[in-house]
Amino acid sequence: MALDPVPSVTGRAVFIPGADIDTDRIIPARFMKCVTFDGLGEFAFYDVRFDEHGNKTQHPLNDPRFADASILLAGVNFGCGSSREHAPQSLRKYGFNGVIAESFAEIFYGNSTTLAMPCVMASESDISAIRVEVEANPATEVTIDVTALKVRT
Repeated sequence: MALDPVPSVTGRAVFIPGADIDTDRIIPARFMKCVTFDGLGEFAFYDVRFDEHGNKTQHPLNDPRFADASILLAGVNFGCGSSREHAPQSLRKYGFNGVIAESFAEIFYGNSTTLAMPCVMASESDISAIRVEVEANPATEVTIDVTALKVRT
């Protein structure tokens, strides 16, 4: 069941580097054995956030400056791979309310927008500008204005 459309989303942002971030990187398959999606947030990006011993890595989501980020910045072809609905669900449960990327896998985009999590395409230079601003001042708020079709800081 689709949720009501979201006119805008505002929050702090974090950049996740890399192109072709697939759904298995977003939520590893071994964590998809749940009856509900409620606990999936803690497993978002698990295999890149933690090493084989469960220790935190140098991943942006482990950086305390971005602990409250609710908007994810990414590169090209975000959410590619399998069509698992668990990927956008894990991002929502982690606390993300919107994603800005150069491009999205079509099924990921559809699953995300069904969850009322706007996915906005932006140029590499625009994402880079937001990234620079956010990394210089992690308290910077980013707004995805779905109604006006704009992103602003």
